[in-house]
Amino acid sequence: MAEIRNYTINFGPQHPSAHGVLRLVLELDGEVVERADPHIGLLHRGTEKLAETRTWVQSVPYMDRLDYVSMMCNEHAYCMAIERLLGIQVPERAQYIRVMFDEITRVLNHLLNIGTHALDIGAMTMVLYTFREREDLMDAYEAVSGARMHAAYYRPGGVYRDLPDRMPKYEVNKFRNAKVVKELNAARDGSLLDFLEDFTDRFLRYCDEYETLLTDNRIWKQRTVGIGVVSPEQAKAWGFTGPMLRGSGVEWDLRRKQPYEVYDRMEFEVPVGVNGDCYDRYLCRMEEMRQSNHIIKQCITWLRKNPGPVIVDNHKVAPPPRASMKSNMEELIHHFKLFTEGMHVPEGEVYAGVEHPKGEFGVYAVSDGANKPYRIKLRAPGFAHLAAMDEIARGHMIADVVAIIGTMDVVFGEIDR
Repeated sequence: MAEIRNYTINFGPQHPSAHGVLRLVLELDGEVVERADPHIGLLHRGTEKLAETRTWVQSVPYMDRLDYVSMMCNEHAYCMAIERLLGIQVPERAQYIRVMFDEITRVLNHLLNIGTHALDIGAMTMVLYTFREREDLMDAYEAVSGARMHAAYYRPGGVYRDLPDRMPKYEVNKFRNAKVVKELNAARDGSLLDFLEDFTDRFLRYCDEYETLLTDNRIWKQRTVGIGVVSPEQAKAWGFTGPMLRGSGVEWDLRRKQPYEVYDRMEFEVPVGVNGDCYDRYLCRMEEMRQSNHIIKQCITWLRKNPGPVIVDNHKVAPPPRASMKSNMEELIHHFKLFTEGMHVPEGEVYAGVEHPKGEFGVYAVSDGANKPYRIKLRAPGFAHLAAMDEIARGHMIADVVAIIGTMDVVFGEIDR
């Protein structure tokens, strides 16, 4: 009698970004997963330790490189932790700008997730559609910060600068003639707010296009309905947050339950699932994009009517305006001290969490009164989701593992840290 034994295979890693840095060791009985053992650390950069050797402000760009699909949301939690230690109030206009860009970031994240999740399962067209809209929102990132991804736009005390009055435009070249360029620049004649307003007017139509491609697609439903089912009790026990928790029917959203900035003034719904499977989590993300679109519209309306400062005027925390720095000795000293030595944050410890597109992203910061953090600990939402991989994948087929990884929306910059 031949000995029957399970096969153990390496599942990944296959490419150096997003969920491609995951190595899963799968124990298989035929094609059925008996055990899934996630191996992480292939993207580990020691961010938490590096932060201890940099001034408080110098660590802001490190936050962008954690979950590099949700850049400004990472910055937000870090800046909120510093502001709570300092006991400073962010100007109202800066709070609205932060909320608007948090929601732009949420849309960016979900577009990438839905596009690549469908691509992983075999739906090629989706990623072409979703990346089309990501380009517009990347242009908004670039307009305020100069960078398409790693913005470093949020600063302790507010944001780096006010919203620009004009948008960069496409130019005629050998790939685009004057007619095409005119169409591409149609929404770029005004300010960033005009550009974003035009985008929000168009975006719901795009969401309908995505749903036409996927929601009732027979193959998509066969691959996601009933796959990776997580009960509400399991989701809470495993520390799930974001769409992974709400997809199981638990209405938990920090923007509602523990509002920060001006979320308590925003009108929006919190979508929840029923069955807790991959399909429900997809539907939650689709509806979240529509709700984010609604929040962005509310922020645009308020920002048009209410000019004002976008960063605190405490020059021990935020640099003085360049014009006054060049004509006033006191301002020059503040500028010099801030960029050489950095700010001194009072002793204490604090936790700040935000409703990141993937769940609750938290920063636990300890200060000993110096110009550098004594300790930074990051709470990555994807870490808890990936930890449940063995429980969720057990009993499924190898092909279903791909659908489960896609629905978790894991990005290893934040998981490995």
